Amino acid sequence: MSRLASGVVLVTAREASLDADDPQAPVGEDVGMTATAFLSVSLDPPLVMVSVREGSRMDDLLAEQPLWAVSVLAESQRHIAGRFAMKGRISDRLLFADIPYVRGGASGAPLVGGALANLECRTEQRIPAGDHTLIIGRVLTATTPSADGGPLAYFRGRYRQLG
Repeated sequence: MSRLASGVVLVTAREASLDADDPQAPVGEDVGMTATAFLSVSLDPPLVMVSVREGSRMDDLLAEQPLWAVSVLAESQRHIAGRFAMKGRISDRLLFADIPYVRGGASGAPLVGGALANLECRTEQRIPAGDHTLIIGRVLTATTPSADGGPLAYFRGRYRQLG
């Protein structure tokens, strides 16, 4: 499968507050994950799918948090893809520190500035598939904040540019 070129996206979600009944409780942390297994499923209704490793932090979070977002990364955003693909990290807080983003109005999740497209989604279905979970989400909002540059691609184990 390393010979199949893929687009690269950043999937983000916001953890719920540690105590939803207490307005003084710490707000939950933003979580992000680089994904290359992302695709459009349907135009009507608008559905997308992302594959996440079973038992990963993102899989666990999306099992509880139905709202999430996707930023389609531009070729100039290779550093973002690499940062969120790191294994064994303890916290994502520092990973977001110097990345320009806005918080999505529908999901509350970070939407990366300069991305080719940003989507906010609500989980419609979770499908166990081997060592991964396929998460199908209904697109709630879609924007194209940047028309500059081409897409970031992944091919033969490396990030690539088209052309």
